[in-house]
Amino acid sequence: MAIEPAIAFPGISPRSYEHPADRAATSALHAIPLLDRLVRRFGRLGVEARFRQMLLGDSVRLGPDQVPDVWGMHLRAASRLDVTPPPLFVTQHPMVNALTFGMRSPVIVVFSSLAADYEPDEVESVLAHELGHVISDHVTYSTMLVLLAQLLSGVFSDIPLAGLPVRGLYLALLEWSRAAELTCDRAAALEIDDPMVVCRMLMRMAGGALPGMNVDAFVRQATEYTEEEDLFARRSRFASELGRSHPAAVRRVRELVTWVQSGDFDRIRSGSYIRRGEEPPPSAEFDAAVQHYRQRFTAMIDRTVGGVNKLSNQITSWLRRDTGDDDSADNTAPDDGAEAGDAD
Repeated sequence: MAIEPAIAFPGISPRSYEHPADRAATSALHAIPLLDRLVRRFGRLGVEARFRQMLLGDSVRLGPDQVPDVWGMHLRAASRLDVTPPPLFVTQHPMVNALTFGMRSPVIVVFSSLAADYEPDEVESVLAHELGHVISDHVTYSTMLVLLAQLLSGVFSDIPLAGLPVRGLYLALLEWSRAAELTCDRAAALEIDDPMVVCRMLMRMAGGALPGMNVDAFVRQATEYTEEEDLFARRSRFASELGRSHPAAVRRVRELVTWVQSGDFDRIRSGSYIRRGEEPPPSAEFDAAVQHYRQRFTAMIDRTVGGVNKLSNQITSWLRRDTGDDDSADNTAPDDGAEAGDAD
């Protein structure tokens, strides 16, 4: 299928547009003891492979001969962002959503209600948003978040997780996920070449694809929301977001508009952006932001587990009890992400 000529960003690094909160939160996650080993062990338990089968078993793989219009949008978005397009599926679901799943071999799944009811440019912006997760390598932690949610809800109740603390990790991953969404909204705005399309998509996700909706009015609503001076309202709003994987739609709109107003959107469109492999070293400001998120994540773990050291000891104990292997054996095991990626 031919790709329409359009503005493109060859070799663009996600560092060009990453939200500072995303980058800092991602780096802070790496400081959680044994988290990466825990992720790998989930692969060896087959949890990702099982969820992948559950997810894709009732989905339809898109291609040139299967919903070609949406498949063409997917190819166009991948071409503009200079990324290899992952497999794309559509699944029947009453909610409007999309997700990217898979640590090593990600797939994108779009809910049919979105593909059927939204405008083509809105659908493409969603696809570009999901590709943003792939480019920024969010997929490892986002997959872990999905799996932990399923474990906490009891879907994989037969997995031997007795004594493994997951609530604190889950809350930390939710915090990271909310920051990651802001980055991918920027990727979508660049790919579709119109931030207002992304704002319109977010408005429809919040209120439904109703006729007569006004995106300018929604932008004004987003400004009103973020500039709320009532401290009680602001604290209530913060508490309501703790259990969500995505920020409120109005907050996402405001963050995107603020970024565009800063001039970064036009600068990147003009071709002035960081290429992959040319990323500058971290700054002192970035290090301070990472420390901020480390403290937040530590506080979450302290409240639910009793301390980061206790968490580390419990994870180590569970890893050994689950396999009977020592630490060196676990460190030399094959990469689990590759095993899980072979599931489909």
